[in-house]
Amino acid sequence: MSESGDDSRKMGLELGDLKADLEDADYPMDADELMARFGDHEIGLPDGEESFREVMVTGGDETFESADEVEQAILNRVSADAVGRQGYSDRGGGNTESQNTDKSF
Repeated sequence: MSESGDDSRKMGLELGDLKADLEDADYPMDADELMARFGDHEIGLPDGEESFREVMVTGGDETFESADEVEQAILNRVSADAVGRQGYSDRGGGNTESQNTDKSF
Protein backbone atom coordinates (compact mmCIF):
# COMPACT_ATOMS: atom_id res chain seq x y z
CA MET A 1 0.00 0.00 0.00
CA SER A 2 1.30 3.47 -0.80
CA GLU A 3 1.98 6.12 1.83
CA SER A 4 -1.23 7.96 0.94
CA GLY A 5 -3.29 4.83 1.63
CA ASP A 6 -4.14 4.49 -2.06
CA ASP A 7 -3.65 0.86 -3.07
CA SER A 8 -4.51 1.46 -6.76
CA ARG A 9 -0.92 2.28 -7.83
CA LYS A 10 1.18 -0.68 -8.93
CA MET A 11 4.66 -0.63 -10.44
CA GLY A 12 4.34 3.07 -11.33
CA LEU A 13 0.87 2.74 -12.84
CA GLU A 14 -2.22 4.35 -11.34
CA LEU A 15 -5.18 2.03 -11.82
CA GLY A 16 -7.64 4.16 -9.85
CA ASP A 17 -11.24 2.89 -9.90
CA LEU A 18 -10.27 0.21 -12.43
CA LYS A 19 -8.53 -1.82 -9.70
CA ALA A 20 -11.64 -1.98 -7.52
CA ASP A 21 -13.92 -2.62 -10.51
CA LEU A 22 -11.72 -5.52 -11.66
CA GLU A 23 -11.70 -6.99 -8.16
CA ASP A 24 -15.51 -6.77 -7.96
CA ALA A 25 -16.04 -8.46 -11.34
CA ASP A 26 -17.02 -12.09 -11.83
CA TYR A 27 -14.48 -14.35 -13.54
CA PRO A 28 -13.66 -16.01 -15.85
CA MET A 29 -14.05 -13.12 -18.30
CA ASP A 30 -12.86 -12.94 -21.90
CA ALA A 31 -11.03 -10.01 -23.47
CA ASP A 32 -14.13 -8.77 -25.35
CA GLU A 33 -16.16 -8.57 -22.16
CA LEU A 34 -13.29 -6.80 -20.36
CA MET A 35 -13.13 -4.23 -23.17
CA ALA A 36 -16.90 -3.68 -23.12
CA ARG A 37 -17.03 -3.22 -19.34
CA PHE A 38 -13.75 -1.43 -18.58
CA GLY A 39 -12.40 -0.11 -21.90
CA ASP A 40 -12.95 3.56 -21.04
CA HIS A 41 -11.13 3.44 -17.68
CA GLU A 42 -7.89 5.43 -17.68
CA ILE A 43 -4.58 4.02 -16.48
CA GLY A 44 -2.24 6.68 -15.15
CA LEU A 45 1.33 6.49 -16.41
CA PRO A 46 4.29 8.49 -15.13
CA ASP A 47 4.00 10.85 -18.13
CA GLY A 48 0.30 10.74 -18.97
CA GLU A 49 -2.37 8.10 -19.29
CA GLU A 50 -3.76 5.43 -21.60
CA SER A 51 -7.20 3.88 -21.68
CA PHE A 52 -7.63 0.29 -20.60
CA ARG A 53 -8.75 -0.38 -24.19
CA GLU A 54 -5.46 0.99 -25.61
CA VAL A 55 -3.40 -1.13 -23.24
CA MET A 56 -5.35 -4.36 -23.72
CA VAL A 57 -5.95 -4.11 -27.48
CA THR A 58 -3.27 -6.73 -28.22
CA GLY A 59 -5.01 -9.32 -26.04
CA GLY A 60 -6.76 -11.38 -28.69
CA ASP A 61 -9.01 -14.23 -27.56
CA GLU A 62 -7.77 -14.50 -23.98
CA THR A 63 -9.83 -15.47 -20.98
CA PHE A 64 -8.87 -14.12 -17.57
CA GLU A 65 -9.49 -16.08 -14.38
CA SER A 66 -8.98 -13.24 -11.88
CA ALA A 67 -8.36 -9.55 -11.36
CA ASP A 68 -4.71 -10.41 -10.66
CA GLU A 69 -4.38 -11.92 -14.15
CA VAL A 70 -5.84 -8.78 -15.71
CA GLU A 71 -3.49 -6.55 -13.69
CA GLN A 72 -0.52 -8.67 -14.78
CA ALA A 73 -1.63 -8.32 -18.40
CA ILE A 74 -1.82 -4.54 -17.95
CA LEU A 75 1.72 -4.47 -16.55
CA ASN A 76 2.97 -6.56 -19.47
CA ARG A 77 1.26 -4.45 -22.14
CA VAL A 78 1.59 -0.81 -21.17
CA SER A 79 3.43 1.30 -23.70
CA ALA A 80 7.03 2.40 -23.42
CA ASP A 81 5.70 5.63 -21.82
CA ALA A 82 5.18 3.64 -18.62
CA VAL A 83 8.76 2.44 -18.56
CA GLY A 84 11.43 4.47 -16.88
CA ARG A 85 14.53 5.57 -18.70
CA GLN A 86 15.00 3.37 -21.79
CA GLY A 87 18.04 1.08 -21.58
CA TYR A 88 18.60 1.89 -17.91
CA SER A 89 19.91 -0.84 -15.67
CA ASP A 90 20.85 -0.70 -12.02
CA ARG A 91 22.97 -3.81 -12.52
CA GLY A 92 26.10 -1.85 -13.46
CA GLY A 93 28.17 -2.28 -16.55
CA GLY A 94 26.28 0.34 -18.54
CA ASN A 95 26.52 0.28 -22.31
CA THR A 96 28.86 -2.61 -23.12
CA GLU A 97 29.37 -1.46 -26.73
CA SER A 98 31.24 1.63 -25.57
CA GLN A 99 33.43 -0.23 -23.10
CA ASN A 100 36.84 -1.36 -24.22
CA THR A 101 37.10 -5.01 -23.26
CA ASP A 102 40.51 -5.57 -24.87
CA LYS A 103 42.42 -4.61 -21.72
CA SER A 104 44.65 -7.09 -20.02
CA PHE A 105 45.26 -7.06 -16.29
